[in-house]
Amino acid sequence: MSVSIVVPCYRSSATLPTLVARLNGIMLQVAQSYELILVVDGSPDDTWDVARDLAEGHPWVRALRFSRNYGQHNAVVAGVRAARYDVVVTMDDDLRHPPEEIPKLLAALTDDLDLVYGLAQEEERHSLRSVVSRLVKAGVAGTMGVQNAKLLSAFRVFRTFLRRGFDQIHGPHASVDVALSWATTRVGAVTVRMDGRKTDRSGHTFRRLVNHAIDMLLGPSTTPMRFVTYFGFLVGFAGLALFGRLSWLYFGGVTNVAGFTTVVSVVTIFSSAQLIAIGVLGEYIGRIYAGGMGRPTFVIRERVEEGLLSDLPDDARRSVAVPGWAMRPAARR
Repeated sequence: MSVSIVVPCYRSSATLPTLVARLNGIMLQVAQSYELILVVDGSPDDTWDVARDLAEGHPWVRALRFSRNYGQHNAVVAGVRAARYDVVVTMDDDLRHPPEEIPKLLAALTDDLDLVYGLAQEEERHSLRSVVSRLVKAGVAGTMGVQNAKLLSAFRVFRTFLRRGFDQIHGPHASVDVALSWATTRVGAVTVRMDGRKTDRSGHTFRRLVNHAIDMLLGPSTTPMRFVTYFGFLVGFAGLALFGRLSWLYFGGVTNVAGFTTVVSVVTIFSSAQLIAIGVLGEYIGRIYAGGMGRPTFVIRERVEEGLLSDLPDDARRSVAVPGWAMRPAARR
């Protein structure tokens, strides 16, 4: 098996040397050919210097540097587009995903599966990140029609040909799991060990978690707009029912119908429904506007790798060249 490992990097200068050493020891045992693609996502510390040194010192390590911070999923898309081998493994840079668990993922990628997620044996139940993650997965599974949404994890292995589903990803709102759900329904999962984060600060702030949740909920389809329509009908029926009740009381001789409270309640309900509808529509229009402006998914400032871009397979070269102006190879160091 030939394996490309994609790792988005942000504030991970302290963990990358250990990650590379552990990966090398494991991949020597399980893969005929392998490579590690470190995608530095505009990290403000010296993560790029460490990734560059690792790429210069290890022929199987490649490093890509973004011109600014674009986000974890955008970094994964860049790494997947640059992958040379038949199977792609994605994992975090903070050693939470143990390299020693990769053989278990690879073994689970049987002929009847195209994508396998690694799920934690014991999930955190009370952390904010865990709560947001479960809510997003429930929303994606229940309303967006994405199969196996409860299996989603950043520790995953899939066949590289699925990146053809990434070819049409443009603009800043990239979601790897959504794109994979468009490309295949042959999805599985395996339980793996998850270690504690080795860094004091996580790159996933609350704001990033909220933005990712919005991307996951709005990315797969226009179903949220349909639910807004349903919600509008529901509020309208509630308003008609309230109007009918008040009319019945009035013509029945009950003249002391609560006026101020009723009016305030009705206005509040309808105002809330309108604001929710405007907000959802605004999100979709904003994404269309961002795509029309030509905002790139990512821009690579610099790359360090053993081979030239022309040495990549045709499929990989086409993927890397979309969009061409955003993917010009930098001079080799």
